Amino acid sequence: MNAPPDSPIRGIILKCLSVTLFTIMASIIKATSDGGLGVPPGQQVFFRSFFAIPVILLWLAWRKELSVGLRTYRPMGHFYRGIIGTAAMGLGFAGLSLLPFPEVTAIGYAAPLLVVIFAAMFLGERVRLFRLSMVGLGLAGVLIVLSPQFSVTDGGMPDYQRRLGAALTLGGAACAALAQIFVRKLVQQERTSAIVFWFSITSTVLGLLTLPFGWVMPDAGTAALLISVGILGGIGQIFLTSAYRFGEASLIAPFEYVSMVLSVAIGWYVFGEAATPVMLLGASLVILAGILIIWRERQLGLERNRQRKAMTPQG
Repeated sequence: MNAPPDSPIRGIILKCLSVTLFTIMASIIKATSDGGLGVPPGQQVFFRSFFAIPVILLWLAWRKELSVGLRTYRPMGHFYRGIIGTAAMGLGFAGLSLLPFPEVTAIGYAAPLLVVIFAAMFLGERVRLFRLSMVGLGLAGVLIVLSPQFSVTDGGMPDYQRRLGAALTLGGAACAALAQIFVRKLVQQERTSAIVFWFSITSTVLGLLTLPFGWVMPDAGTAALLISVGILGGIGQIFLTSAYRFGEASLIAPFEYVSMVLSVAIGWYVFGEAATPVMLLGASLVILAGILIIWRERQLGLERNRQRKAMTPQG
């Protein structure tokens, strides 16, 4: 089922839909954390992962890939990726309970910047001066977003809860970046469907292992919200995977930053959290750095294609 190569608008729409679903999912996570029940992150991870599995299986069955889509040749690679990815999910969920929604989104943008650094460290990828400079710009933006969390309150005391939230969210971004390094290795031999499915299985098991550490009994409304987290996450993952089948990554990827607009709106209307000028300034620098990296890589890709064509014998 190869997608037509000339459907960029469809790819952009699917990317925006996936970002919207993931943002709504994160807002539900925050709502169930902040509510009276205070659902712990481990329980949220379980619901997010377990109820995504049926969605993924239905998608594979519809594409007639169920028999081959789950086949794996690197089970331990999936296991290690699952541990790091689950840690990223749990830390991010914990951060949502402690920080305003837009700030968590902005700090999370550190993940693709850290991927550049980790790829150079662990995969031996060459990092050019331009890309390294943009990573520095983006991380400066992250520090600007973080700066209010390390100030003191009006009473002269530091807000340890916000500091913890900032540390957890940044740790989640670092783990998410490491998970991407594992994925880059896995895609050399594994199907995307297998990577998505086995991650859901691993994170479901790891989430369930947190049961002795204080799960709560949700009421019907909270349980419905938690189940919807898994369904939205599964559908969002399918839309995200499909988006890159209809357009080049350099065209599709920048629409990830639609989540900033959505997070500011949801933070304001749902949680009463106004985006501060400092947060918006830092987020703008991170977004600018990310877009410039993508633009530069696209230019380099076009140049490599021209060189290949020039070296191809004609006739």
